[in-house]
Amino acid sequence: MGVDYYKVLEVDRNASDDDLKKAYRKLAMKWHPDKNPNNKKDAEAKFKQISEAYDVLSDSQKRVIYDQYGEEGLKGQVPPPQSGGGGGYSDYADYGGGGGAFRFNPRSADDIFSEFFGFSSPFGGAHNGGGGGGYSRSVFGDDIFASFRGGGGGCGEGSVPRKRSAIERTLTCNLEDLYKGTTKKMKISREVTDSSGRPTTVEEILSIVIKPGWKKGTKITFPEKGNEQRGMIPADLVFIIDEKPHNLFKRDSNDLIVSMKVSLVEALTGYTAQITTLDGRSLTIPVTSVISPIHEEVVKGEGMPIPKDPSKKGNLRVKFNIKFPAKLTPEQKAGIKRLLNSS
Repeated sequence: MGVDYYKVLEVDRNASDDDLKKAYRKLAMKWHPDKNPNNKKDAEAKFKQISEAYDVLSDSQKRVIYDQYGEEGLKGQVPPPQSGGGGGYSDYADYGGGGGAFRFNPRSADDIFSEFFGFSSPFGGAHNGGGGGGYSRSVFGDDIFASFRGGGGGCGEGSVPRKRSAIERTLTCNLEDLYKGTTKKMKISREVTDSSGRPTTVEEILSIVIKPGWKKGTKITFPEKGNEQRGMIPADLVFIIDEKPHNLFKRDSNDLIVSMKVSLVEALTGYTAQITTLDGRSLTIPVTSVISPIHEEVVKGEGMPIPKDPSKKGNLRVKFNIKFPAKLTPEQKAGIKRLLNSS
C-alpha cells in the first residue's frame, strides 16, 4: 500500500473532514521548514508528506481511490477500477476519458499550506497575504481622499473564523477642525468576494465625522472594512486623530494657551490683547494689572469644546513674553528709579 496517509496525519481511517483539518493544522505548523531551521531538510520532507496526505484524504475522489488501491493506485501503478459497463472511471475528474490511467498531480506543500492558512509562512518566511498593504493620501479642499488596501493574514478552514487585527491609520486634523467639528471624506479600495466566490476590488467613500472637542488619539472605527478573505472576518479599519500644530494656539486638554509679546512699558502700564478665535471671532482682552513673567490672564469659556458636552468649553489662558530693552541710558535709569521709588 506504500505510504499510510492516515498514519502520517495521525488519524484513523474513519476520520471526518474536521478531523483531517485539525490534524493537518497541528502537524503542518509543527513541521513547517521555517520553524525547524536546525533540521530543515528532514522537516521539509515531513512537511511535504503531511501536505500530500492531507491533499489526498481531504479530496473525496482521491480518498476513494487511495482506500481501494493505496498510493500505487493514485500514482497509476494499478489499472483504474471499472464502473458498471466497463468504460473508463470517468466519474472522477482526475481520470482521463476512455479508460486511461488516473492522473495524480499532487499540489506543492506551500500551495496547500497557503490555501489552508491564508499565508505561506507564519514563522518569518515569505508571506503571500501578510501586512498592511499600500496607503496613499492627498488633500482636495476640505476633504481628504485616501487610497487604502487592507492587510492580510489568515486562519485554518473549518475553525471558528478569527477576526484579523485592526488596521490603523492616522488622520491629521487642524485645530480649527477639532474646535468646530467637520466631516472628512476617505476613499478606500479593498478586496471583497463576489457572488461567485471570486475576489474583486471595490471602492467606497467613507464619511468620517469629527466632533467638536475631540482630542489627539481619538479613534474612529469602521467595522470590517479590511479585505475579505476565506475563513477570516475582515479587519476593522481604525482612524486615529492626530493634531496638527497651530501657529497661535497650543492645546492643553480642554484649555487653549496663547502667548503674547509685550514690551516692558506695556507690562508695567497696561495692555490690551486682540485675539482672533478658532471660529473667527475677535476677542478684546484688557489687562490692567502689572504683567509679571509668570502672569497668566484666564478667559473662561473660550477654550476647546468639551466632547461630552460641546456647549461647554474650557478656558483661554493668555501668557506673556515680556520684551526687556537691551540697554538703558543713564537718564532712563535715573528716571525709572525716580518713578519706582516714588510709587
